[in-house]
Amino acid sequence: MFTGIVEEIGSISAVKKGAKETRLVIGGEKIFSDLKTGDSVAVNGVCLTAAEISGKTFTADVMNETLNRSSLSGLKPGSHVNLERAMAADGRFGGHIVAGHVDGTGVITDIHNDGNAVWYTISADVGIMKYIVEKGSVAIDGISLTIARVTAESFSVSIIPHTAKETILSEKKCGDKVNLENDIIGKYVEKLMGYKQEKKPESRITAEFLAKNGF
Repeated sequence: MFTGIVEEIGSISAVKKGAKETRLVIGGEKIFSDLKTGDSVAVNGVCLTAAEISGKTFTADVMNETLNRSSLSGLKPGSHVNLERAMAADGRFGGHIVAGHVDGTGVITDIHNDGNAVWYTISADVGIMKYIVEKGSVAIDGISLTIARVTAESFSVSIIPHTAKETILSEKKCGDKVNLENDIIGKYVEKLMGYKQEKKPESRITAEFLAKNGF
């Protein structure tokens, strides 16, 4: 589990493509203070496992399912990525619950300044937009952000200078694809509200049946 508070900007050292998977070699600094083989790291919001560690790089296998649902397929050597280690049990919960299981991607349609803040508008399909709630939370490339405005086909967030400096959002431009993860609580509530318990067959033992049979 993650919180959506990006620890650092890393970079892609190598991309090794196979028939059914891709291996990413990812470099950084801060996350290697205690990173171990088998640990989870959110890379642009996608939970990946550190399969190998060498110096200040780790290697992660990315399956086709992940490539199809995220923007990781567009990464190349030199690409910058947001990095966050899995939340420690004694850590602060600074963002919101982020699973690292991306729901899909969106496209940046507008970027404009508002004083020292920067507004980003992102379009997404209906499967993602139905969980987007004004003043609710969303993870964009693994960054926990508050939704400021919502329309039928897009939503907007306002980025403070610190977030722009500490993440790759400041490098984005209109037309770029970003990973989106909806608030997991909303998805679970929807699932439970729509769950229909199997109806048990009605018992044929009634007061009339018992009386008729001498009880």
